[in-house]
Amino acid sequence: MSEHQASATRAVRPDGVRGTNQSKLRAHNERLVLTLVRQSGALPKAEIARRTGLSAQTVSVIMRSLEADGLLEKRAPVRGKVGQPSVPMGLAPKGAYFLGLKVGRRSLDLIMVDFVGTVIGRVHRTYKFPSPDGVVAFAEEAIETLLKRLPPDAVSRVAGLGIAIPFHLWAWAGPLGVEQADMDPWRHRDVAAEIGADVPFPVYLQNDATSACSAELVFGAVERPRDFLHMFIGFFIGGGVVLNGSLYTGERGDAGAFGPLPVGRRDGKIVQLLDVASLAALERAILEAGGNPGMIWESPKAWTVPADLLDEWTEQAANGIAWAIASACNVIAFSSAVIDGWLPDEVRHDLVARIRVALKEFDLAGITPPSVEEGAIGADARSLGAASLPLSERFLLDRNAFLAV
Repeated sequence: MSEHQASATRAVRPDGVRGTNQSKLRAHNERLVLTLVRQSGALPKAEIARRTGLSAQTVSVIMRSLEADGLLEKRAPVRGKVGQPSVPMGLAPKGAYFLGLKVGRRSLDLIMVDFVGTVIGRVHRTYKFPSPDGVVAFAEEAIETLLKRLPPDAVSRVAGLGIAIPFHLWAWAGPLGVEQADMDPWRHRDVAAEIGADVPFPVYLQNDATSACSAELVFGAVERPRDFLHMFIGFFIGGGVVLNGSLYTGERGDAGAFGPLPVGRRDGKIVQLLDVASLAALERAILEAGGNPGMIWESPKAWTVPADLLDEWTEQAANGIAWAIASACNVIAFSSAVIDGWLPDEVRHDLVARIRVALKEFDLAGITPPSVEEGAIGADARSLGAASLPLSERFLLDRNAFLAV
């Protein structure tokens, strides 16, 4: 990923990556129906017509087409008090498949999901630092591994690969504990184009923290407010901004980059949010205590962090995140702050509880304090967000367009 490419929003496939066929993108009304069913669950034709404003005849034609394409399937009839039973139509899990690659500073994950968003395959690898050659080699090997798990006639239904990756990776040699020369190759490499040259489907790329927010929008709770901020805690903390129901990425694709935000510690010192609310800080604390932090990158379920270190990290992180939320909400009146991360469920739950307490210490006179909620996705948010890129690009409407109907 070159310096120029990293400065641009990369929510669509990079130039030069083959495989996109615009004629295969769903027509507007088909996307409208697929978006509605994804958000609301299986629905009968009459209800779809009512919610979309489309005629019953138009909906019937669309539903027959989507069923014939294997994207929708009939569910059990629902009998009412009078008349014929209605037949809800829901997403067909085998209708399409999507790959999501998360490039982290300490680990790689490639997942495959079906049309309803269920993870049906995964390959994971940890390392000291990411290299372009290593990422490309891993992706090619892992893609082959996952595609072999599909029946031969289903491989053609793989609709694309999304990549969630931190931008400006070359800037983080120091925090990663490696030489600058180890990270400099990222300045001039475009791993999306390199991977895309060897696969028969389109490849899309987006900032990793923004992708985590995308996963919350596509696969998370439907009842989320239209304006909320999203924070994801990985090696560093990052985030996303949702305005009027849509992900706002900004001109350079990195809106919601909360990591560098100045926050106050309990001792009065001003630091960056990433200094207190990132797993890099927890890794450093474990090392200083003579422990081995490698287990935190294998899986959130594998954590064996000493209780006192975890308690101290959680308290510092909660205070810093509360500070960041208060600052952000004085600029935009977010209704909610959603917190997620590469964290055990119980740690995320404790962290959110402490953030709520810490936020009450701030003078927020003149604004309505936001609610603080746990993310609905969890540790897979970045890789699921990556997988959501081809799903959204090829089958869904922009949420704003849908809600305007």
